[in-house]
Amino acid sequence: MPEPSPPEAPTPPTAVSPRRWRWGGGRVEVQDESMQPTLMPGDRLRVDPRAYRTRPPAAGEIVVVVDPEEPARWIVKRVAATGPGTWWRTAQGLVVAETKPPADAVESVHLGPTELWLVGDDLERSRDSRRFGPVPLSTVVGRALRIYAPTDRRREL
Repeated sequence: MPEPSPPEAPTPPTAVSPRRWRWGGGRVEVQDESMQPTLMPGDRLRVDPRAYRTRPPAAGEIVVVVDPEEPARWIVKRVAATGPGTWWRTAQGLVVAETKPPADAVESVHLGPTELWLVGDDLERSRDSRRFGPVPLSTVVGRALRIYAPTDRRREL
């Protein structure tokens, strides 16, 4: 199986920078601040492109996806919810929809069976599903497994 090639366009600061795919996995470099404090600009991540062959991503996992607004780029975000289902979007995040919306509900979010709702850990700086809506499961590049560099930040995610 040939190795996937990285996007042709240069990666601007709002995305991650893909590295050469080896050993059945990939490497990307974080370029923005949307996932702070979990991920910092310059963090290099090991990504497993096979993680979701047998199951969909789970809420809380960090994934690399094709940018819905600029398909030549990848972004790294946390999965907030997976479809199918309906949630209320609030200032604190997503709340499972019940008959009555919470007082601070901003909108109703409906996800189909193959859709994800993604958010950045730094909600003030993140461009995520609050802006571009749900993303299809087919756009997931892989699951971020660990920070491998810089050495003082090495850890599993």
